[in-house]
Amino acid sequence: MTDTIATTLAPPVSAARLVDGTARIEGPTLDRRVHAAAHALRELGIRSGDRVLVQGDNSVDYVVTLLALMHLDTSLVPLDHRLSAADAGAAARQAHAHWLVTAGTTTALPGLPAHRVVHYPRLAADAPQLPPAAVDLTRWFDRPDALVLWSSGTTGRPKGVVKPGRAVLDNSQRTIQAMGYRADDVLAPLLPFSHQYGLSVILLWWLARCTLLVTPYQRIDAAVQQAAAHGATAVDAAPSTYHSLLGVLRRRPEVRAGLAGVRIWGVGGAPLPAPLAESFRTAMGRPLLDGYGLTELGNVALATPDAPLGCGRPLPGVRLRVMRPDGTAAAPGELGGIEVRSPGLMAGYLQEDGSLTPVDPDAWYPTADLGSVDADGIVRVVGRNQAVHRLGFTLYPESLERRAEACGRPVKVLAVPDQRRGSALHFVVADPDGEAPLTWRRRLAPHLAEYEQPNAVHVVGHFPLTANGKTDTRALRALLGLAPGPGPGAGG
Repeated sequence: MTDTIATTLAPPVSAARLVDGTARIEGPTLDRRVHAAAHALRELGIRSGDRVLVQGDNSVDYVVTLLALMHLDTSLVPLDHRLSAADAGAAARQAHAHWLVTAGTTTALPGLPAHRVVHYPRLAADAPQLPPAAVDLTRWFDRPDALVLWSSGTTGRPKGVVKPGRAVLDNSQRTIQAMGYRADDVLAPLLPFSHQYGLSVILLWWLARCTLLVTPYQRIDAAVQQAAAHGATAVDAAPSTYHSLLGVLRRRPEVRAGLAGVRIWGVGGAPLPAPLAESFRTAMGRPLLDGYGLTELGNVALATPDAPLGCGRPLPGVRLRVMRPDGTAAAPGELGGIEVRSPGLMAGYLQEDGSLTPVDPDAWYPTADLGSVDADGIVRVVGRNQAVHRLGFTLYPESLERRAEACGRPVKVLAVPDQRRGSALHFVVADPDGEAPLTWRRRLAPHLAEYEQPNAVHVVGHFPLTANGKTDTRALRALLGLAPGPGPGAGG
């Protein structure tokens, strides 16, 4: 199906290091903490094969607990720490979870008794010292259900995605190969670890045996200063976070010097607006390296320091094609539906009753995304492949957004059903200065064909965001009083 890559775990040649604002844990000390946490969890009754919900915000304890559960060969179900008890309970039922390990105050979930809700284990000062031993994740990487992740829900209700450990390991190793991560790197993700993107950075750190900096990512000013103080070399964040980072640099230009050693500025989780990419390159002298991936597939294509265009090329051994609606292959540079074949593919979707609907590992996976591949193999992703019909034309709202952003601000295009036109297009401009809609209509007009012009223009200070940094189009529609749009999830 694809080129092969070694998926065995070689003995570590260097020590992974875990750092936050107050402590640095590395080598045997880190291994002892993970072993002690695994021992404590085993004493509570957690066993190999148990499916465990893990809920909490980023912390050293979160990372240690995650590694301990992987060492115990459990099936992990990361949950956002902001998830309500009702939603966490629904996830527990659907995943047939045996345990919840949490940093919060939850004492019970529907269907999960109180004695199966436990908190992160902490090593007591008088706890006996365990003999030194390396943390071994081999069994976890062999699990058929190593991870159960939840899709972003941009095309409807979030889906449970079951990932085999081999797929996770393979995709992580291909990412390390493509990006050139090294043992002397300092990774400073400005992302929640409970989501696909943040979790992938934890795995990259562990496999590359480098340094992981746990930042207060929700306080971007403090996180940036911490990254500078610790000599970060690789930063990953959503586009919305980079908007905030540029604001910090405008207020505190002296921080820029401390970030001069960052060689990888990774961005993902949502389409990268062209004005943001241009502003960042101007401010930092380096490009934002866009990436394309899905919960179901892991990373698919990544821009690299040597090839910073678009979303870069597909990872080694990953195949990507662009198809027209009639099932024929698109020409170089032509927009179409993206399909992928990758050894990083999920096992399947988790159904409401907890059963698995498997996918064919040898078939092309339809991503429901719209994009193109140019003659040099560079992938460009526009967004969800959600066509709307207007005045006899087939239009893609997210394609219109990418061109409309030439006006200098982020733009969302929301389609609303219209009996006469088919769809009405509402363009929403994120403008903290609050200039008039008519002003923005004039600025948008030169970038759009006559049949693409907005039916209405709205101005908001900023777009509402989901937990993983994507624009929350449902909330935006509600804010503007717009009806749900056509197509799955009313995303556009």
